[in-house]
Amino acid sequence: MRTVTPSADHFALTVEQISNVVVRPDITLTQVPAPSRLAPFALALTGEPTDPDSDAFSGRFVLLHDPDGVDEWGGTFRAVIFARAELETDLLNDDLVREVAWSWISESVSHLEITELGGTVTSNAGQSFGTLSDRPADGFVEVRASWTPTEDEHGAPVDNLGSHLSAWINVMVCAGGLVPLPEGIAHVGHVRRRG
Repeated sequence: MRTVTPSADHFALTVEQISNVVVRPDITLTQVPAPSRLAPFALALTGEPTDPDSDAFSGRFVLLHDPDGVDEWGGTFRAVIFARAELETDLLNDDLVREVAWSWISESVSHLEITELGGTVTSNAGQSFGTLSDRPADGFVEVRASWTPTEDEHGAPVDNLGSHLSAWINVMVCAGGLVPLPEGIAHVGHVRRRG
């Protein structure tokens, strides 16, 4: 019989917590291979609109766990998120677009017990010229952030880590300009799994 280490127990519990998160019906999550070099335990999900004709936003959530801890993290767990959304060019030219995009993150994690929050916001607007001048101007905003969940004296996260996944989903909702909806019906436990 295999002995399960406390760290494996902690990570298994967080995966279970994440599997129980209720997701909006207009967002599809897909479990994808997690980065294997960053930590001994990892989980990765991508998010996109359920509507196959929409590519208005996309994102990625990665949860890392190294039972030995990582100095740069300040703990043994690390949440890493990414969200990208198309924006109207006039919004991208607004000097405040990056501050607004960062507020999506700071507001989404404001109720969590975390440390070491950091990230970047990138905005890019493009305009076509010459024979391509009839194409509409386009652009996007990308937000990347990571943070360390606060742990108790036993090394377990203080928060239910499902709430960290929900924070990332909220960032995608803000980035994609989705209208807030009542609680959805699909569970992360029923997400697609990709190789």
